[in-house]
Amino acid sequence: MPDQLIPDLFRTEYSKLIAVICNKYGLDQIDLAEDIVSDTFLKATETWKLKGVPEKPQAWLYTVAKNACKDHFKHKKVFDSKVASYLAKAQQSFSAADLDVSEANIQDSQLKMIFAVCDPSNNTSSQVVLALRILCGFSIDEIAHSLLTTKANINKRLFRAKQNLKDINVHDFNVTNFLVSERLDSVLLVIYLLFNEGYYSSNPSYTIRKDLCYEAMRLLFLLCENNLTNLPGSFGLMALFCFHTSRFDARVNDKGEFILFENQDKNLWDDDLIAKGEYYLTKAAQDRSQKYYLEAVIAFWHTRKKVNEHTKWENIFQTYNLLLRTEYSPTRALNRTFAMAKARGYDQALPEALKLKMADNFQYQCLLLELYKDIDIVAHRKHLELALSLTDNPMSKQVLLDKYGYLSN
Repeated sequence: MPDQLIPDLFRTEYSKLIAVICNKYGLDQIDLAEDIVSDTFLKATETWKLKGVPEKPQAWLYTVAKNACKDHFKHKKVFDSKVASYLAKAQQSFSAADLDVSEANIQDSQLKMIFAVCDPSNNTSSQVVLALRILCGFSIDEIAHSLLTTKANINKRLFRAKQNLKDINVHDFNVTNFLVSERLDSVLLVIYLLFNEGYYSSNPSYTIRKDLCYEAMRLLFLLCENNLTNLPGSFGLMALFCFHTSRFDARVNDKGEFILFENQDKNLWDDDLIAKGEYYLTKAAQDRSQKYYLEAVIAFWHTRKKVNEHTKWENIFQTYNLLLRTEYSPTRALNRTFAMAKARGYDQALPEALKLKMADNFQYQCLLLELYKDIDIVAHRKHLELALSLTDNPMSKQVLLDKYGYLSN
């Protein structure tokens, strides 16, 4: 059995099975769903080693999970009283066929789960942790490692978040136009944060987490394909993701070291993903004031291989001006200042940078040391030291030393 088969199937099928089971039996059965699906993969690991991989491994997983649900509800009879009451009223028979694992139902169940995870009873950080566990299938260890916290802390946050969801009657929970208008912004934000955690990992052990980025894209694709959620915000975010992922292979070298944008081999950029990004950007242009559209426009200019540098940076600078008027954030203001430096000159950008007052921010110190390098060598060295002190990522430190270390000698 190929070593990577089970992990790959776990990544793609875990969240689907969780969503289908919860859609059938209720969100208050989310712990049971996790147990059943985890046991299914454990059984696959044991059985396939002895008997070999079945011809259709996905169908095997679905059948085992369906039978486990049937056995639980029909024989063990230890399910929650609310579910028992509901099932008695509905006179369900619980045959193995009751669990619908058709592609249409899987997509419908996952869409429901995405919107359920983003229920306002949980704050954004809890929604992200819940999404990592339920929608992406990451283990407690992986989530704790990724978010730089303890397993105990993640378990507590998951327990509280899942308790909040158990009050939702999933059988009355449908993704309606009203729910989309009320909650789509939160859904897109959680997917955006999931992607960013992979692309700009907060964990010093990782330069990039492709699996997390692709999971975010998979969830977003469900929104882009659904008639209720295929809106400019969804398309704009997908365009942004496509442009970012198009540079994956050029962003990190064989040693896992980060490569600065200006040093990337453009031949390694994925032209198909860039073209897909352009496709979604065009669809997102129905609302040019949408923040994800504007972010995607900035990413679009970064993927232009043959364009005048001044033209590129001037367009990026002007787009940041629009983006900040749509939704201000210190990070966007910082990026705007860098674009201004490239478009208008470092001497014009420096006064703007000093207004930001983000002394404890690693990226801010990186900006200042870049702006000062040809203006004030003493200030440059000071900000290099500050930047180095503000990151625990050894690869980030090495990038700074490789680029600027010679100026500090």
